[in-house]
Amino acid sequence: MLEDLERLAIGYDPFLPASAWRAGQVFKAYRMQGGPRMSLIPDFLIAAHALEQTDRLATTDRGYLRRYFPSLKIVGPDRIP
Repeated sequence: MLEDLERLAIGYDPFLPASAWRAGQVFKAYRMQGGPRMSLIPDFLIAAHALEQTDRLATTDRGYLRRYFPSLKIVGPDRIP
């Protein structure tokens, strides 16, 4: 599988424990404030990974990422060439 990613020039950056921990803590706060459970934990994992391990996230943010990850630099579709 990693060979396939390399062939496509896609890098793999595994989650660090700090990223997973932050995602869990932020998701817990989100739920305690009444946020619906649904399938949002992957979004929180991705945002925490971006915050801890990269310098920005390209997304069509629905508002909660900006609210729960205020220091994360978000790049929207209007900024992608």
